[in-house]
Amino acid sequence: MAFISRFINPFTDYGFKRLFGTEANKDLLIDFLNQLLPEKHQITDLQYARNEYIGVNELDRKAVFDLYCISQNGDRFIVELQKAKQVYFKDRSIFYSSFPIQEQGQVGNWNFKLTSVYTVAILDFVLTDSADVIKTVLLKDQHNEVFYDKLTYIYMEMPKFTKTEEQLETKADKWLYLFKHLSELQEPPEQLKEQIFHKLFNAAEVANFDREERDRYEQSLRAYRDLENVLSSAHLEGMGKGLQQGIEQGNLQATRRIIEHALAKGFSTDEVADLVGLPPEEIKKFINY
Repeated sequence: MAFISRFINPFTDYGFKRLFGTEANKDLLIDFLNQLLPEKHQITDLQYARNEYIGVNELDRKAVFDLYCISQNGDRFIVELQKAKQVYFKDRSIFYSSFPIQEQGQVGNWNFKLTSVYTVAILDFVLTDSADVIKTVLLKDQHNEVFYDKLTYIYMEMPKFTKTEEQLETKADKWLYLFKHLSELQEPPEQLKEQIFHKLFNAAEVANFDREERDRYEQSLRAYRDLENVLSSAHLEGMGKGLQQGIEQGNLQATRRIIEHALAKGFSTDEVADLVGLPPEEIKKFINY
């Protein structure tokens, strides 16, 4: 059995979707997103949409979002949690954003007017060289003026967030702090006494889970820790070598679970190979192990 802290780890698949992917807790997602959005796109209500999309024909790659929702005025939001650095993550996020654009197409006499599309990515790795924890990307022209304001990418690079509990100033700071430290806390901090955070702590407390929920969380936590172990061993020498060390140490099952998890999330074999730095043929060996 995996060691369980008092509060759920939001970087596990089960933890993230329990806190932000259910009707009962959608006010948590609304409050979180509103800290990142401009005033004109503040959300008062949203509905969850299906999170798997196939391209225009069956040969196209599919997109599987962690969360996909539509606000009261039709704005689209892809919310992604990414634990491991991916070579082409920027490309992937742009590719994914094309699906909410395409689905707005209408048959017949349509004027091509689109609602806004946001991709919000919570990253457990450093994506860019800048010091910014939150990077907002818009489509601009050569004069650095916004050319199109309905397509926005927001990247939250969690390793760059270093504020302590005493340094939290804004509500956005508080959300970032929770993403980074929730599973380490023993009590809700004094600075996070708002009603919305009271609800989050209640939803995140593992003691409130029934047996099935606890089992699902433990399984998700094991997968997260397997991934952490492989990544930590690969930190200095590359993920491929780290995986090779895992193989040499006989940790085949853990390595295979990581690869199968990535494939289940919608990554292709080639994308997983890029992620871990191994040839596609080696990935296929793990699948068939």
